[in-house]
Amino acid sequence: QVQLVESGGGSVQAGGSLRLSCAASGYTVSSYLMGWFRQAPGKEREGVVAIYTNSGVTYYVDFVKGRFTISQDNAKNTLYLQMDSLNPEDTGMYYCAADRREEHPPVSWWWLLPTSYNYWGQGTQVTVSS
Repeated sequence: QVQLVESGGGSVQAGGSLRLSCAASGYTVSSYLMGWFRQAPGKEREGVVAIYTNSGVTYYVDFVKGRFTISQDNAKNTLYLQMDSLNPEDTGMYYCAADRREEHPPVSWWWLLPTSYNYWGQGTQVTVSS
């Protein structure tokens, strides 16, 4: 059974950094599209960044480019999200998601759609104060 467990959330001041982790179990992360999403109160869940684990190819949403970095450690079956220069608009619950893709999917905006993923973690809260 595929399980994703996020950790690393917390409260920081604007300009600070956090590193989120997503530990995967029940499968090996090769041949998976994996992504980070976030959801602020009263708003829809939105994609932040995704990666195809076999190639390391990534796709970022514009508003985090240069501030957030996705990485993976396949030996540990873990996905990371390094978040720098945080601002209050980054506040929300952050989720890790995964979907099996045996072939490399075309790099596209749909990598950041929640409906592209079958497996989800429970989320970790990030709060950025001004």
